[in-house]
Amino acid sequence: MENKHTFGELYRYPERSAWAAITARPHLDVSQLAATVNSVLADVKAHGDEAVKRYEEQFDHVRLDALDVTADEMAEAELLVDCTLKAALEKAAHNIVAFHESQRFVTRRVETCPGVTCWQKSVPIERVGLYIPGGTAPLFSTVLMLAIPARIAGCREIVLCTPPGRDGRVHPAILVAARIAGVSRIFKAGGVQAIGAMAYGTESVPKVYKIFGPGNQYVMAAKQQVSLHDVAIDMPAGPSEVCVIADGESDAAFVAADLLSQAEHGADSQVVLLVTSETKLIEVFEQLSVQLSQLPRQEIAVKALANSKFVLVHDTDEAMEISNAYAPEHLILATADYERLADKVINAGSVFLGKYACESAGDYASGTNHTLPTHGYAMTYNGVNLDSYHRKVTFQHLTRQGVESIGDAVVAMASNEQLEAHANAMRVRQNDIKG
Repeated sequence: MENKHTFGELYRYPERSAWAAITARPHLDVSQLAATVNSVLADVKAHGDEAVKRYEEQFDHVRLDALDVTADEMAEAELLVDCTLKAALEKAAHNIVAFHESQRFVTRRVETCPGVTCWQKSVPIERVGLYIPGGTAPLFSTVLMLAIPARIAGCREIVLCTPPGRDGRVHPAILVAARIAGVSRIFKAGGVQAIGAMAYGTESVPKVYKIFGPGNQYVMAAKQQVSLHDVAIDMPAGPSEVCVIADGESDAAFVAADLLSQAEHGADSQVVLLVTSETKLIEVFEQLSVQLSQLPRQEIAVKALANSKFVLVHDTDEAMEISNAYAPEHLILATADYERLADKVINAGSVFLGKYACESAGDYASGTNHTLPTHGYAMTYNGVNLDSYHRKVTFQHLTRQGVESIGDAVVAMASNEQLEAHANAMRVRQNDIKG
């Protein structure tokens, strides 16, 4: 049985046939965006800086003389950001460095058979582009999440684009975070025009090889468009989301706070609660009402909650099954048996264990990366990590013994695929060894 509730859809002990409806996301129709996105991208490709400045005036309502952020602007930002925020940024950066340093690739040489040695070498992408949204919530935390692993990976150049305010300046916290994280160059450009500038290169903005970062529907559509022909991207993405699994012992105030912390991201965000206790569900609804009334971004959160699902389930195992079918960006296991459930996680971007692990911890300062797959892509993609900034180059070395080990197999397989030149490349070596 299901019905509308003040906060979204409510399901009581749904049959498995209802799971598809529970795990469905709000439909994103980007067809209306396509013409605009393609037009702006083509213009930026053809006209470079001039087009970017024109769109900055049209969309961000600012007339720019230059796109570069200057050394003077960087110095000014240091004075404008208070010590408390700087200390928080430094602490978060320390933890992000510690976690991502642990992901370094170790080359191992493997002798697959006598005389045949294979290995991989991890090579950083030389130039990466980071997109950082501005607007109502400048995401300086995302600067740390994207630039720090790029720096650890050894990317030679880290380019950042972010929209300026109407005064023509970038939010000072974004600039301070960029300095802490090791960004090479920063440009005042937002939206589709920023993605185009990094994908194609302009007189000011260098062409990058891979673009990272979140954004609105226009930015996401632009990233997907340029990824078809011109540049790699971190991952496809939709609106942000969280799934919380709770039981009778969960703290209702904590659960409600976690749901609202996601709901305030944007009107198109989605929250899902899977709970084993009807009493606890009622307590969560009560807490949502109380906490919602105190939120500055209450209007946004209310709209997001309208997309939400509240599901009463028989037990935490059933909840875990539904969660894996949903593949949430963020999964919070707020149950007494969170350690057992953790072993059952198959599809999720980032998982938060126990009553004290709020999503905000991972969003800012635990050290894990908050750039994660959404919209069900957690079934096939992982979040940003050190590997996101590397390519693996494979090597193999054959001795005479190696030719003797695999030569006949190579010739037989190549001949049967009717690729005689392939067979011959090995055969001439076999003949050389035989003398």
